[in-house]
Amino acid sequence: MRFSNFGVTEYDRALSTPGATLFTPLLQKTTYLIGMQGEVLHSWNLDSQPGNYAYLLPNGNLLAAVLTPNGPPGLNAKGGKIVEINWEGNKIWEYGDDYQHHDFRRCPNGNTIYLAWELIPDDYVHRVKGGDPSRTHSDGIWGDCIREVNPEGELVWEWRMWEHIEIESFPNSFNSGRREWAHANSIMLLPNGDVMLSCRHNNLIAVIDRKTGQFNFSWCGAELGYQHDFQVLENGNYMVFINQVPGPGMGSKVIEFNPATKEIIWEYSGSPRYTFYSPMISGAQRLKSGNTLICEGIWGRFFEVTQDKKLVWEYISPYLTSQNSQDPLSNCVFRAYRYDIDGPEIKGRVTPL
Repeated sequence: MRFSNFGVTEYDRALSTPGATLFTPLLQKTTYLIGMQGEVLHSWNLDSQPGNYAYLLPNGNLLAAVLTPNGPPGLNAKGGKIVEINWEGNKIWEYGDDYQHHDFRRCPNGNTIYLAWELIPDDYVHRVKGGDPSRTHSDGIWGDCIREVNPEGELVWEWRMWEHIEIESFPNSFNSGRREWAHANSIMLLPNGDVMLSCRHNNLIAVIDRKTGQFNFSWCGAELGYQHDFQVLENGNYMVFINQVPGPGMGSKVIEFNPATKEIIWEYSGSPRYTFYSPMISGAQRLKSGNTLICEGIWGRFFEVTQDKKLVWEYISPYLTSQNSQDPLSNCVFRAYRYDIDGPEIKGRVTPL
């Protein structure tokens, strides 16, 4: 079993993409930057457990979400505070919203955009379809909104999902319950200001037109398998991590597709399919070499594959922890990112082996 080993388990120097890999173990309070041989090049201490993940800004600072004690109880992937930390570990900016969850991004203009929960008003909540009716929340049904704040923390834009789309067209899957509608888990800004959105509970990926608030692209279907990490690539294609591929057996998949036709251009899955499977969290990153770095989240496994799907680098996180003494140890990681050593995020700050 591959996951019984830790650290770097595969390393093809000729075919892998040089750089440093950033990840934040869930349930812990540290973000790590490791070299290609698994050596820790740098680390940052966080105020509390991560609200899923962190990533590096072009100025070398770390942008992270951390857990706060308030906000809606019982909902998964809560953050509550977004912080920017410099290389020396000093906090230089923070913004609190106890309803922030999952994803957040720094905008080119210096603003910050993020996902948040809000209770769906009674005028809309009766239109939410699907979901196991036995799985409810005492407060009502929570929905997703997107908020953008400027560096001073002032709200400059807000989008509520239930106000802009036909709710009935995007029902929750039965397995998702009715505590939330949609359960957004990723956002990404496009150069024109439009926002890419992934919603797990209704197997939906979409692009929000910034001017109208409507979807100008959407794909909703069980074939997306409770997906994560919907993104655009430099070639204009879209990529997404499919957590639970429909059909017999267990398996995950990463697909790249043409957004105009939804034709799959490239995909990676396990062979046999159960050898690559993370039913939640997880993501992928297309590297400058054309290789793809994949985070198989529930196993704390990051691995790089070539375009012809050859495994050329693999790392299993050794950072194990549990929520309490009754829970099993876990090394889950929400996302991982590879950065060029000479790129602006790292340049001159570390020396790998």
